[in-house]
Amino acid sequence: MAGHGVRGRSGGRPTLEEVAARAGVGRGTVSRVINGSPRVSDATRAAVEAAVEELGYVPNTAARALAANRTDAIALVVPEPETRFFAEPYFSDMLKGVGSELSDTEMQLLLIFAGSDRERERLAQYLAAHRVDGVLLVSVHADDPLPDLLTQLEIPAVISGPRSAAEPLASVDSDNYGGARSAVEHLLSRGRGRIAHITGHLAVYGAQRRVDGYRDALREAGHEVDEGLIEAGDFTEEGGRRAMTELLRRHPDIDAVFAASDVTAAGAGQVLREAGRSIPGDVALVGYDDSAIARHMEPPLTSVRQPIEEMGRAMIDLLLAEIADRRPAASRGLERHQVVLATELVERRSS
Repeated sequence: MAGHGVRGRSGGRPTLEEVAARAGVGRGTVSRVINGSPRVSDATRAAVEAAVEELGYVPNTAARALAANRTDAIALVVPEPETRFFAEPYFSDMLKGVGSELSDTEMQLLLIFAGSDRERERLAQYLAAHRVDGVLLVSVHADDPLPDLLTQLEIPAVISGPRSAAEPLASVDSDNYGGARSAVEHLLSRGRGRIAHITGHLAVYGAQRRVDGYRDALREAGHEVDEGLIEAGDFTEEGGRRAMTELLRRHPDIDAVFAASDVTAAGAGQVLREAGRSIPGDVALVGYDDSAIARHMEPPLTSVRQPIEEMGRAMIDLLLAEIADRRPAASRGLERHQVVLATELVERRSS
């Protein structure tokens, strides 16, 4: 067995990532072993300890020195109004995944809404006092100042979906681009030729990637992209109603709609029925999220499933690793901290 003189692949001190790779586990698992969590099997603990010994890994001394001052609290911050949080299944599923992953740790979970300027100001003061060990950010818009504030305060953070392709914070997301492509390819395979797209909030990078997937799927199938068939929404039911009303006004010959969320699809479906259009006879409809709403719609909604609970669990794993090793993400490289999970098209009678 190699001794403590082993150096990491970077040529310097072995990193948490290298220990995880050697042990064949995730960074979050390594951090749990190092922090003495009981939520690790004996076999996994032995593998991690062997990798630590073999590589000569020494936990970040600054982080360990701060351990006595830790709050054992994590904040789940939602920069949206409370009404949207409770109306959309995405948030409850995310919370379920986060909660289940934290259940066997000593960490407390704080749910904080920051949808207004006043709430953001209070949150900034709260975070500046370092009352939490780390932050999970859900549903962040491109111009949101909170991620930069967390960076300035050197508070470990993980974001659900990057703000851009150059996101410096650790993030967990689903394959928005691939999910949108699969939705449009499915509609094309059903013989639909006038496929509209109701977007999510376009300040959200994931919504932009779904538009990219929509456009590319059409182009690769030899269809010209009609920008008039793309109508901005905001992931809400009312946004779906507004967008569908406008699309029917401009393009009454639409024969399919891909909506950026199931909630949006529900709003679009209401407008289609009110206009006397049958689903899927006149207009096929596909949503995104594969939430309970999709299963309970009539007809049941074809939808792109993103593993939201798994995303929540992955965010916690990343955040625990960030807390255990507090070096800035930029110094570790981005490739290990941008987790993208696969999506799956679930076909039902709406298409």
